Amino acid sequence: MLCKRLTNARFLTMDPDHPVAHDLGIWRGRIAGLDAAVTSSPAREVIDLQGATVLPGFIDAHVHLAWTGLKENTLSIAGRTRIDDVLAVVAQAAARERAPGAWLSLVGYDQRALGRHLTAAELDTVSRGHKVFLLHDSGHGCVVNSAVLDLLPADIPHENGFLAEGAMGAARALRLPYSQRELAEAIGRAARTCLREGVTACAEAGIGGTLFGHSPVELGAYQLARDEDLLPLRVQLMVSAERLRPVAAHEADGIPRALDLGLRTGFGDDRLSVGALKIYTDGGMMARTAALSRPYEGLDHAGQLQDDPAALADMIVDGHLAGWQLAVHAIGDRAADLALDALERAQRLRPRPEARHRIEHAGLIRPDQLPRFARLGVSAVVQPNFLRYFGDDYAAIMGEERAPWLYRGRGFLDHGVPLVGSSDRPVTDGSPLRAVQFMVERAAESGRAIGPDEGITVDEALRAYTVAGAHACHWEDTLGTLAPGKRADLVVLGDDPRRVDTSRIGAIEVAATYVDGCETGKAAA
Repeated sequence: MLCKRLTNARFLTMDPDHPVAHDLGIWRGRIAGLDAAVTSSPAREVIDLQGATVLPGFIDAHVHLAWTGLKENTLSIAGRTRIDDVLAVVAQAAARERAPGAWLSLVGYDQRALGRHLTAAELDTVSRGHKVFLLHDSGHGCVVNSAVLDLLPADIPHENGFLAEGAMGAARALRLPYSQRELAEAIGRAARTCLREGVTACAEAGIGGTLFGHSPVELGAYQLARDEDLLPLRVQLMVSAERLRPVAAHEADGIPRALDLGLRTGFGDDRLSVGALKIYTDGGMMARTAALSRPYEGLDHAGQLQDDPAALADMIVDGHLAGWQLAVHAIGDRAADLALDALERAQRLRPRPEARHRIEHAGLIRPDQLPRFARLGVSAVVQPNFLRYFGDDYAAIMGEERAPWLYRGRGFLDHGVPLVGSSDRPVTDGSPLRAVQFMVERAAESGRAIGPDEGITVDEALRAYTVAGAHACHWEDTLGTLAPGKRADLVVLGDDPRRVDTSRIGAIEVAATYVDGCETGKAAA
């Protein structure tokens, strides 16, 4: 007897051997069969989906769950476009804080909305002696006041209180890390948001690091969330490469560095596992720190790399030699050159054709770089919603020639490069359906077309959030398609993305989300 049979639906299975089905059977969290194989089988529960469209649960291959959950509970200055209005919020927070010299954390900072960066001196006028830390929405910078600057080493670079990349990490290191309990609760909040958008599995894009990590024992927070049922979806953890330490392994193993993150017994199951090694090569476009091969339009610089190029390349090579799948953050084309060069050297030293290395973001990729992605078998893990919401700005700072190269779609697919969808939440909206809409129409919210020749089909976009996401995370045996034996992770939609007008895809209702055959928020069958 089946646990459940879902019937009267249009199942878009993403499986070419059985592309559409009308019935789906579930047994012990897995798909028991489709259509005739289950239609006549008795079931404890038969659920009539009343003609809904059902897809495999969406896979978001690049998220920041802890950051998302923490941001939800942190005072925000988002939406304010005047310096005085921002300072008023900081002043109110300072007035409420009674402990002398306390930290005041705020989120939602974006200099583009204000026309320029805030300064430490301006924050000093309202901070009342507290230490102020305003996190940039990109996660690649912050603005602090003099009380923070005074605690930093003299060689930490800043521009009137704006700290970018590693300099921001130095400021964050001045504070105690979040507790595992705080992080576990934040992870749970973010996970529930993912489920409401149809996401049933995701890859956490870097734990334990200086830039985006929240604690040196951050992995334990995810395990705590798993142990206490705060993790209602599948999560794969990318480990920050700075957690690797030199090891005296046997020379035959060829492992120059290995993980030192405090793993403990009981870690790792179908809900929570360690995935790729995360390596940052550059910054972000919002903060103007993505490393380009020539300057941003209207600026006199071309972004920055996170470290000495040789050191970054050695980290990539060492991670490959140690057997890791690599997730290399490279937004600008100069950073992509560095990543591709290092991956090519690594594969020469120790060929691993099935390594499934990934380049995270691949935000600006020149035409000559596309064949190199394909030749190296590297996936492009893109964030389409960046251009949906920031496209006008990004196109302006890239200029007419480079704008069509932003967050490509068709160019990757035509070269045989796996195209993987993701959100980078909370940097921007995490909805896979809104991202699918952009991938097809390539239009920013303003209506501006950005690289329209990079548009792809609805089926190809859906594949980026199902089949390709599963493959990028080594989940293809259990996720990504609706096929017998796979996990019963499903998203029930109010309409068929392939049949509605493209402009309506992002507004399709997510009616229900199932993980292991259980509708989230309901008891297991």
